[in-house]
Amino acid sequence: MSQARTLSPRELRKALDHVATRAHATRNRISLLLTHWAGMRVGEVAALRWSDVIAQDGSVKPEIRLSAAQTKGHQPRTVFVSDRLRKELAAYTRSQGIIVPDRPLLRTQKRDGFSANTLAQTINHIYCAAGLDGASSHSGRRSFITTLAHKGVGVRVLASLAGHRSISTTQRYIDVNDDQKRAAVELMG
Repeated sequence: MSQARTLSPRELRKALDHVATRAHATRNRISLLLTHWAGMRVGEVAALRWSDVIAQDGSVKPEIRLSAAQTKGHQPRTVFVSDRLRKELAAYTRSQGIIVPDRPLLRTQKRDGFSANTLAQTINHIYCAAGLDGASSHSGRRSFITTLAHKGVGVRVLASLAGHRSISTTQRYIDVNDDQKRAAVELMG
């Protein structure tokens, strides 16, 4: 089975532009951004509760603490939330009206929380409809790790951000292209 395709910022914008024209735009936008800008797995995004993201004073938390039950490896981990993502989460919160802390952050049309599988299918459909062949619900996470690697973030930090126990797992997420190889050899002067 091939890996999910990583997406460029331009391709993420294409997916977000598509989402903006459809029903449930704010919900679908935040689900994509949580995978792309925080590196969360789709199952972790589906498992989020309002209390995981919003502090008691109504502000967006700078860190999301995932319990063992919310993660793939059944190990608790902390997801760090960038200022840019915090602004998006604040906007999403304002669009949702009354917030009930123990309710799911993302809800389906039936007002239930998403299962990991249903959210994955929703994200896959978004990418397909936006014309992003090869992209899947794991593309955001791979893009997050690849982008940070290309910006010089060390593999140990990446592994910690991704919740990986092994750096070899993290290394498999990182895409390399010809432009990066050309730039690398030019460093030799």
